[in-house]
Amino acid sequence: MKTTFKKCALTSLIAAGMAVGSAAHASDNGAVKLGLMLPYTGTYTALGEAITNGLELAIAQHGDRLGGRDVQTIKLDSEANPSRAPQNMSRLVRGDNVDFVIGPVHSGVAMGMLRVAQQTGAITIIPNAGLGAATNELCMPNVFRTSFSMWQDSYPMGKVAYEMGHRRVVTITWDYAGGKEDIAGFEEAFTEAGGEIVRQILVPFPSTEFQSYLAQIASDRPDAVYTFFAGGGGVSFVRDYDAAGLKDSIPLLGSGFLTDGNLAAIGEAGEGVMTTLHYAETLDTPQNRAFVEAYQEAYGQMPDTYAVQGYDTGMMLVQAMEAVGGDTSDRERLIQALANVQLDSPRGPMSFSASHHPIQNVYLREIRNGKHEVVGIAHENLEVPDEACRM
Repeated sequence: MKTTFKKCALTSLIAAGMAVGSAAHASDNGAVKLGLMLPYTGTYTALGEAITNGLELAIAQHGDRLGGRDVQTIKLDSEANPSRAPQNMSRLVRGDNVDFVIGPVHSGVAMGMLRVAQQTGAITIIPNAGLGAATNELCMPNVFRTSFSMWQDSYPMGKVAYEMGHRRVVTITWDYAGGKEDIAGFEEAFTEAGGEIVRQILVPFPSTEFQSYLAQIASDRPDAVYTFFAGGGGVSFVRDYDAAGLKDSIPLLGSGFLTDGNLAAIGEAGEGVMTTLHYAETLDTPQNRAFVEAYQEAYGQMPDTYAVQGYDTGMMLVQAMEAVGGDTSDRERLIQALANVQLDSPRGPMSFSASHHPIQNVYLREIRNGKHEVVGIAHENLEVPDEACRM
């Protein structure tokens, strides 16, 4: 379903954007300005760098130009700090007069960015943050997402778990918004199919002390466990789960972020763990093989989900800017061009829903010999039900 805007909402946002950015858009002869608001220091540095690498690779493959114009990239370290998000966003939009803002990684930062996007009409593309509200309750015509929502990657696993024969499942995650949104998606699908959630365990964030919870899981004796942890927490949970002797008797299922980027650190403990995600580095398609080869040649390492999200952000800009002939002065036309983008992505076919969320495949992956092997498509062309979006 393609986007149809309510004229009054779009007109007010465009007017706001023109008011703050008229100097930047007075002429389209200069460079297209991309404002990257991503983490370049701290815990999420690797994610910010991967997104940036993917974005720059896509643009480089098209002559380092967008719609026939040179490209200027302005990088601002978000520090994954929500309190600084409005100030940083305002600096890019009002100070640097960027044509597009790309970011963030952290969902808390996204909340602050969205407030400024609403005030200014700045065209904003989210290449990672998974909070559902960005394309639901807080949706707006000038905001797009090239990544995922927590629901989109977890909901398919609920149906998969039931089809595997699991009927009683324990869910466990950190006690924070992202984790709770993720397991809510799984629980929705699993209970719809007829399954039972034996227990929902919420671990204080960012604790990685899991022993007492693993003992409780062993006592409950569920058919399987579904979890959302990421980064170092994901590594600790998978390793502790294996060390507790649970993996062989109680299969471990999870969001793909449990293991994405963590395979080397998890090691043998991850073998057999199954996850759902919108990308896997082993996808055997011409588009993904070409992307992996180009990324390795450019950066000397394998791409991950974050790199693909950056790459598709770049490809989205390439396609939309070609459609408008490089003209960023007509914001309504530019936003419509972005909404109409359809990509043959390394992740598979991708288009955008009416709320500007990606419609994409979600894959079932199993760790085999230290790789995410694709078992199948858990849900094809999954569209997020953003019923609260009123654009």
